[in-house]
Amino acid sequence: MGRDRAERVLLALLHAALLRCASSHPQCLDFQPPFRPPHHLEFCSLYDAFGCCDQRADNRIAERYWDIVDLLDSDAYEPCGDLLKDILCQECSPYAAHLYDAEDPYTPVRHLPGLCFVYCSEFHSKCHSVVKYLTDNKILRESCVSDRSRFCNLIDLPDKDYCYPDVLHNTNLYSNLGKVAEDPVGCLQLCLKEVANGLRNPVLMVHSGDNTHRMFVAEQLGFVWVFLKDGSRVERPFLDVSGKVLSTPWMGDERGFLGLAFHPRFRKNGRFFIYYSVLVHNQAEKIRISEMSVSSHDMNRANQNSERVLLEIEEPAANHNGGQLLFGLDGYLYIFTGDGGKAGDPFGEHGNSQNKSALLGKVLRIDVDGSSKDGKPYKIPSDNPFIHDKDARQEVYAYGVRNTWRCSVDRGDPDSQYGQGRIFCGDVGQNRFEEIDVIVKGGNYGWRAKEGFECFDMALCQNSAFDDVLPIFTYGHHIGKSVTGGYVYRGCEAPNLSGLYIFGDFMSGQLMALEEDKKTGTWKERNICMGDANTCSFPGLINHHHRFIISFGEDEAGELYFLATSHPSSESPFGTVFKFMDPSRRAPPGKCKYKPIPVKVKGKKVPLVPIERKFNKKSSVLINIIVDLSSMMTALTL
Repeated sequence: MGRDRAERVLLALLHAALLRCASSHPQCLDFQPPFRPPHHLEFCSLYDAFGCCDQRADNRIAERYWDIVDLLDSDAYEPCGDLLKDILCQECSPYAAHLYDAEDPYTPVRHLPGLCFVYCSEFHSKCHSVVKYLTDNKILRESCVSDRSRFCNLIDLPDKDYCYPDVLHNTNLYSNLGKVAEDPVGCLQLCLKEVANGLRNPVLMVHSGDNTHRMFVAEQLGFVWVFLKDGSRVERPFLDVSGKVLSTPWMGDERGFLGLAFHPRFRKNGRFFIYYSVLVHNQAEKIRISEMSVSSHDMNRANQNSERVLLEIEEPAANHNGGQLLFGLDGYLYIFTGDGGKAGDPFGEHGNSQNKSALLGKVLRIDVDGSSKDGKPYKIPSDNPFIHDKDARQEVYAYGVRNTWRCSVDRGDPDSQYGQGRIFCGDVGQNRFEEIDVIVKGGNYGWRAKEGFECFDMALCQNSAFDDVLPIFTYGHHIGKSVTGGYVYRGCEAPNLSGLYIFGDFMSGQLMALEEDKKTGTWKERNICMGDANTCSFPGLINHHHRFIISFGEDEAGELYFLATSHPSSESPFGTVFKFMDPSRRAPPGKCKYKPIPVKVKGKKVPLVPIERKFNKKSSVLINIIVDLSSMMTALTL
């Protein structure tokens, strides 16, 4: 008896576990999240605020309804009209895929939605004559004529939570409909899509801003690859400076190809800028910022002989090399350098970062559309903050940073332009804190006097003349030990993410987000995590990523990506580019469509072959459930 009881308990628990895995999130018949229709739905008005239909689909359903009504006599229409409309409109339900048992894209969609038994019985008694117009399924048609119970059992659903109309009254499903799903501790559950793989420490991903919607992904070794809108990669690299770049295969080596930025008028002038580590005369290690141009014969190839060095800065140590290049809305090039390396910025009386006459530990700003009278291949913007300070380098825009790793320009709210032009940076900490900063002209970001909000160099920190710009957010080393700065999401496809600053940590693999209180100007943390196997059950989505988050990227449409690897060595081909996806809500169909300029590809294109598989995670979840339940059964039989 004990063993029989244990087996029954095991089977019951396993069944419950599998049902939990099967219970699902909103999903439409096209296997995508629901959306808010751009215009009022005249026919299926129940789903006017949120669902799976736009006006076009609503009109199509209405036409089908009236076509069926024309086939009914007046006696059949009066009791049946409303029920028929309700059933047809379930295509517009935010749970349409569940109602039609269509979560799996490889199985046929049902002709009729799942109806709760009581409702089905009412429908059958009043409307059984219309079933022949709703389905050509022979079994359903025959059972509808001969056996009401069998008919209602056939169109019932395995998961009773989703049968119509009870699904409308399920508060667990409808209470947060369309919002980003949260786990029990309030973590925002997102999913991912793999868009590139096989990369050797991919350090950055940028677009060229020329309406081709190409993405350029750089490897630490000094290769830059072109990825096209269709997901394929151009076989030959856009740029190969691997022979010049100083890098090693050591895990965690920070030197290498680190920065790339396209001129705002790249489409016309073909100019771009690079930032990399270099060994000069086999002695001095430096960071080099150069200008290059695209080939006149191939838009997907750089002119390898076009390099013009703009600036070189000697690096006293192998770490803290900075590496970000970006153009602000002002058209100037911003260069983000590290403090020179080692620990505690030990260079000079107060370190490089607090020394405005040094270029290390700074945000530099230069005008690359001219040259200066003293022979520099660039100009100094006339409003640079220290241009009249004889003790400062004129290139300095902001100072007091330790090692800014990945910065971005906020493109601003697409409607109000709020936030447009702000520069966000992740600044890697020393012993205790990682920080996110918003860069302002002339700002002092505290290092080495401060680490985060707290004093690091006590004497310097307590100097009454010390005036610093505080971070908008910090986190301790129990969460992560090397921040990777990200972007404010301003894309179209995931409205729920709009305005969130999304970033991560290289060491822990933790993804994080900040949400701004516009009234106070403060930011609060919003935890991000991967959705479970069920939440990320849409075709093509996955819910896991490599641990080491190297960088973030934004495409020309504003959609957000991050780059990660499982083995942080410049020669290990395990780097992958992931795109963020919100499984709970999307923009209306057609809203996010773009017309890229055609890209002429000379040579071959390499199609994407995804490596990360969704079923791996699902399988491990089910295996763990079975193992756990087997352990329970063993315990019960003892």
